[in-house]
Amino acid sequence: MRIQQLQELIEYVAACRKDMASLYQRLAQQADSSRVTLMLEYLVTHENEVSEKLLEYVADAPDTVLQAWLKDFLFEDFKSNCEKIEIPADISEEQILDLHLSLENKLIGLLEENAARLGTKAAKQALEQLILVEKNRQKRLVHSTMRMDDI
Repeated sequence: MRIQQLQELIEYVAACRKDMASLYQRLAQQADSSRVTLMLEYLVTHENEVSEKLLEYVADAPDTVLQAWLKDFLFEDFKSNCEKIEIPADISEEQILDLHLSLENKLIGLLEENAARLGTKAAKQALEQLILVEKNRQKRLVHSTMRMDDI
């Protein structure tokens, strides 16, 4: 996929979050453990909310920031990769969290890599702020899933 403007990058990451939600929904049907299923259902909700927040950001951000050009950048077919993921029925909550963090870190890495490719200072700062929000969201999710262990 060729990404040319910051808006396209953010919309792509939002679509990837929807792909992750679809993946978790599919995996929830394959898991034996009710705790794993509960965690996957939580991740479905989480990813849908993150996707919506990213699209709200696109709707609210200034056009001068969103239309900033990136140098051509190719990224793997995230949706196809999600569709290929299979899990054993006896997967653990920790393995699900590891899978989630691996996928999420790919998306955060994509944002980080492209922050350096932006031509304007305002766009670079906006993307760096978005990256911080994503990292904080990730920390909160990890803490939330750890609290699930206490239940």
